[in-house]
Amino acid sequence: MSQSHSELLPCVTVNPSAEHKATVIWLHGLGADGHDFEPIVPELQLPAELGVKFLFPHAPVMPVTINGGYEMRAWYDIRDADLANREDKEGVRQSANLVEKLIDAEIHVGIPSDKIVLAGFSQGGAIALHLATRISHQLAGIVALSTYLTMPESLVDEQSKANNTTPIFMAHGSQDPVVPMQRGQYSAKVLQENGFDVRWQDYPMAHAVCLEEIQALGSFLKTIL
Repeated sequence: MSQSHSELLPCVTVNPSAEHKATVIWLHGLGADGHDFEPIVPELQLPAELGVKFLFPHAPVMPVTINGGYEMRAWYDIRDADLANREDKEGVRQSANLVEKLIDAEIHVGIPSDKIVLAGFSQGGAIALHLATRISHQLAGIVALSTYLTMPESLVDEQSKANNTTPIFMAHGSQDPVVPMQRGQYSAKVLQENGFDVRWQDYPMAHAVCLEEIQALGSFLKTIL
């Protein structure tokens, strides 16, 4: 079914210089917006002939409990500093549905699902992992940066096998004070135990991205696309 444009999340779009053959949908972190990772595109140094379009959607604006109810762009509410209790499960599912509509829209314009990469940083990465492990379309790859798996206890019952062989690039800062690396490592372990193909790397940094990570991600995207 085609999606009407009004149903789709607004996005910052970086179009390829050559024919459009693949799409990366990249979800920002809490309080940021779609412009946050736009400058990373040239740093990935992807060959023009891959024809990669980047979509950086803006998350909805909502009050965030942990920030005193202040309204900001967020993929879901965060209620508690403890990662195990913090996510708003309904919000995670709603945002995953919104992102799935972007994937459907790309398929509708002729990009096969196995030429679509779902990526995200921090809260955006949590949505990417949630959706990619449950979606019925086989994706080209999944990128999860400085993030964690929401609702790990429900993965066994809810997972789709469509992306069991899809490579997952997971990267984390060893000095991350926001999402401790142990949480990322635990998430990678749960994914692997459920049959997913996780490629883990960590870097001596805080809750951020670094040049070495961007170069590794560029190589990963070249390989899978």
